[in-house]
Amino acid sequence: MADTIFDVAVLGAGVGGYVGAIRAAKLGLNVTIIEKDSTLGGTCLNRGCIPAKAWLESADLLYHIKHAADFGVKVGEPTFDFVAVQERRQRVVDQLVGGVSALMKANKITVFNGKGVIASPTQIKVTGDKGESVVDAKNIIVATGSTPKTLPGLELDGKQVISSDHIWDLKAPPKSVIVLGAGAVGVEFASFFNDVGSEVMVVEFLPAMVPNEDKDVCTELERQFKARGIRCLTGAKLLPETLKKNMDGVTVEVEQKDGRQTVSAELLLVAVGRGAIVDGIGLENTKAVVERGVIKVDEHFRTAEPTVYAVGDAIGGIMLAHVAEAEGDHAAEHIAGHHPSVLDYNRVPKTTYTRPQIGSLGLSEQQAKDAGHKIKTGRFSYAINGRAIIHGETRGFAKVVAEAETGEILGVHIIGHNASELVAEAAMARYLEGTITDIGTSVHAHPTLTEILMEAALDADRRSIHFFRPRG
Repeated sequence: MADTIFDVAVLGAGVGGYVGAIRAAKLGLNVTIIEKDSTLGGTCLNRGCIPAKAWLESADLLYHIKHAADFGVKVGEPTFDFVAVQERRQRVVDQLVGGVSALMKANKITVFNGKGVIASPTQIKVTGDKGESVVDAKNIIVATGSTPKTLPGLELDGKQVISSDHIWDLKAPPKSVIVLGAGAVGVEFASFFNDVGSEVMVVEFLPAMVPNEDKDVCTELERQFKARGIRCLTGAKLLPETLKKNMDGVTVEVEQKDGRQTVSAELLLVAVGRGAIVDGIGLENTKAVVERGVIKVDEHFRTAEPTVYAVGDAIGGIMLAHVAEAEGDHAAEHIAGHHPSVLDYNRVPKTTYTRPQIGSLGLSEQQAKDAGHKIKTGRFSYAINGRAIIHGETRGFAKVVAEAETGEILGVHIIGHNASELVAEAAMARYLEGTITDIGTSVHAHPTLTEILMEAALDADRRSIHFFRPRG
């Protein structure tokens, strides 16, 4: 293997890395992938989106069993077996990780287990259990991912003050938890712990929950969380210097505009974002530039070093697994001499798996206005959709933001049951350069939740059948 010169060496076997590797291999290139962890799949498969959604699925089932009598199904009081939940979560992870390993073999991708450090624009030094080796490659794709952040002065101890990396070691749900940060990670765990019986408080520095979403979605999520008994402190600053630990958990002061208060919980979960892994990987041995903590790339994900590409969380932007997939795919095609279309991030769907779910893409109403667009908006409620009523899931809405004259889709924002699936139609419409008229006049099956987006699109033109809004 020492004499082999690979066409592509991928540093990191997370979603962006392994997808890039597979695409490159399918295009006829000789590919290797280097991963420091003992398993492939990176954060998403091992300690991120997949295990989190496995937890949330168990919590969702618990919630629906508790409300089975509403549907005429009588069962005894359900119990929550956290050990069994953890075992199922691990089975899900193992199955998917095994699938990635099988794909590596099927596509004849050479896997190196060990820490990779870029030694030159065409070499990576790998240090593993079997010693050191040097991988030669014509091109390198950096897909090193990210790691949880914390606040200055707020040390993660992995026991009482934890990140999303530590959470999988829990032996039981905490009696109470403070979740610091109301982004996707924070609110998903807040939703889970509330459903399984924990007392939950969310502390968010910015003025709204899920602050990157449309304002109406932020308001709706906070309303529904509060109705579930989740305390939501927005515009709140947690003061790390006031943190105290004791046998029962932690106490810490939180400051809002009307003063300070001391809050306590068994556990403090820090979910204030993720930082790209760019240090210690040898970028200094290339011309690649790190700017504001992420690797700077062009529209084809190529760094200032022509043979070095970077994708996924390492380049910042929208830190989602499916975004990393698209970037890895694009980089591989570009290396192979193809001419892939530049990725339009405004057509990338974002999903949050709280109860209720959130699905969105593109610009919020305010962002569209700030960008100078003349807009029109439409909205439709789950409460008047037949399928939602049948499901017993009547809380939430779909909202569309469109260019006033052309009907071009600028943004779609859905909060409610299965929103993560419903947003796919909007993503396809945006990809095909469709308009809200295309969505609204396309015939949708009845009764389905998809009619919610159809009616929202019709409402933007004041044509909704099942929702009256005066013209003008």
